[in-house]
Parts: sequence; structure tokens; C-alpha cells
Amino acid sequence: MSGNTFGLLFSVTNFGESHGPAIGCVIDGCPPGMDLSVEDIQPELDRRRPGTSKFVTQRNEADQVEILSGVYEGKTTGTPIALLIRNTDQRSKDYGDILQTFRPGHADYSYWRKYGIRDPRGGGRSSARLTAPTVAAGAVARKWLLEKFGVEIRACMTQIGEVQIPFESWAHVAHNPFFAPVADVSALEHYLQALRKSGDSCGARLRVIATRVPVGLGEPLYDKLDADIAYAMMGLNAVKGVEIGAGFAAVADKGSTHGDALTPEGFVGNKAGGVLGGISTGQDIEVSIALKPTSSILVPRVSIDTSGEATELITKGRHDPCVGVRATPIAEALLALVLIDHALRHRAQCGDVQLPVPPIPGQVSDAA
Repeated sequence: MSGNTFGLLFSVTNFGESHGPAIGCVIDGCPPGMDLSVEDIQPELDRRRPGTSKFVTQRNEADQVEILSGVYEGKTTGTPIALLIRNTDQRSKDYGDILQTFRPGHADYSYWRKYGIRDPRGGGRSSARLTAPTVAAGAVARKWLLEKFGVEIRACMTQIGEVQIPFESWAHVAHNPFFAPVADVSALEHYLQALRKSGDSCGARLRVIATRVPVGLGEPLYDKLDADIAYAMMGLNAVKGVEIGAGFAAVADKGSTHGDALTPEGFVGNKAGGVLGGISTGQDIEVSIALKPTSSILVPRVSIDTSGEATELITKGRHDPCVGVRATPIAEALLALVLIDHALRHRAQCGDVQLPVPPIPGQVSDAA
């Protein structure tokens, strides 16, 4: 199987299966000399890991990361960084009933048709369990971006199922299991509790933002920054839609009002989402992603088996009623991986470019 490496200069190769002995990744191209320890990575994994609330899968993985290489005396050496996360709470017997059947909405059928063989235990390679190494690699990337440019990346849930979530403050996101930017999440709790009792699931929408991104990241035509962001986000399990800036709302806009005006004091508005012509402008990078409902549900559904015969199945096991609940730190990590790769590529080609006029601010100061 190919297609397991992301990035050009900062590349991450992801390995493992949901119910194998371990999962992990190898980071190639991390700049040398940066302080790095498990303590820099583990907090991000703790935000993503399962079993942290009654609203997510109860698979109880500690997700303890181990740094196997690439760090000497607490500093990155420039050599490959191998990160390992051991699986400790697999329950493969939960998947015994689907050895010969295909779960609707899952990759079971497409994997089987492509490779002629599949690992049914927790989805094998297609499991969202494999996002843990992505989060670990993203923690390394976001530390370098913060130290080098002051870049900060954060995300929040803006919709769960039919429930719209208004934005109140980023300060609330860290204090509830939904990563919601509101103080009172009781409506979200009631909604998800009812959904879980019914055996069904729902989708979600997330907002992802990066601030203090330097000007100049991205390479037309086919390596545009926004194109690579969309590519990365679509690589996240269950993502079915990506918007940059105004996104699909741009369809109803007018050219006279859509373009973000440039003034000596900064940009007025950010409908571009921080990218023009595939190159970062210094504005905030604004991304929105849509995730489909969890496919593993207790509601009976029709399908076929490996003989092509009709059947009906219920997906047993421990699953998230809404995969979007734990997707927030993953989306942040993916954006960090895109930004560090483009920052290193920009430095390699255009590091000597100097202009007499400094860049304008990302936005007019009184609009902050």
C-alpha cells in the first residue's frame, strides 16, 4: 500500500493498524536544534485520545508516545524522528461478525476490491485510530512554527448534527468535551445522549484557524497553500467538505464586495481565508471542514457479503456517536503539517528575497 507519506521537506510517514501491536510515524526533515521531548507531544495526544468522556468511544487507550530516534540530549538532530504509540486496549472479537460482510459507509468493500484482502479489526488501516500519529507529528510541527514565527493554530466545533454552535470565546474550547466555543454545552450533551440511546450517529462541522502566518507560503500552480490544506483535511477520516475563507458562500457574493480591500493599515476583511493565488497573505488562515456521521451504528442496515449475497448487520464495538467530537486536535495537526512544510519550502527557494516595503498587517488593527 502506497500513499502513507505526507509532505515534501517535512514529511511524515504513518504506519500501523487499529488492532495491531502499535501505531506510529516517522518524521523526516525536522530542522535540527529544536528542544523536543515527550512532554511537547503528549498533551496533544491527550486531547485526541479515546475514553475521555461519555460522548466518545470508550476504547481506553493511554496513547503514550515514545520517541525512538531523532533527538539527542533533548534536541532534534535533523535525522528521522520515529514516534511510537502502543495499542493496549484492542477488542478484536467485536469484529468477528463482519469478517465476511461489508459495513455500509465504511471502507470495507473498497479495500477488499482494491487489495483482495482486508483487516476487519476496527477497520485496520482505515481506522481513525491512525490519526494519533498525525497528532503526534503535528505537535512537533506546531512547536517549530510557534518558535519560528509565533504561529498559533486552534480549532473548535461550530455545528453538531442539526445543532448550530454560536461562537462566544476561544477560552471555552478547552473546558468541554466538544471543543465548543460556548460556556453552556448542555444542549449538545442532551442532543448526543439522545442520539447514542437511539443507536444512531451524526456529523459535525469544525472551524480551524492559524494566526500570525508569514506572507509567501504556497507555490502556484499545483502546490497552492489552500490546495494543500484541502488535500490534508480531506485525508482526515470522515471529512466530506472543506472550505477556505468564505467557501461556498462566495457563490452568492459580488466581486465588488468579495475582494478583501488592502490599506496601509492592513486588510479589510478576510473572505480569502488568508490565501491569494495560492500564497499566504499574512491574514489568518481560515478553514472549515464538514465530517459525515459515524458509520458504525447499532441501527440494522442492509449490505452484502463476500459472496455478493444480501445480508443485514449491526456494527458492534465501541464507537464515537459523532467523530467530529475528537477531530479538533487532528485538524489542528494537519494544518500545522501543511504550514511547516510550506515554510521550509519557502525558505529553501525564497529565503533571500528582500523588499523595501514591509508587509501590511493581516487585518486593520481596530477590526481585531
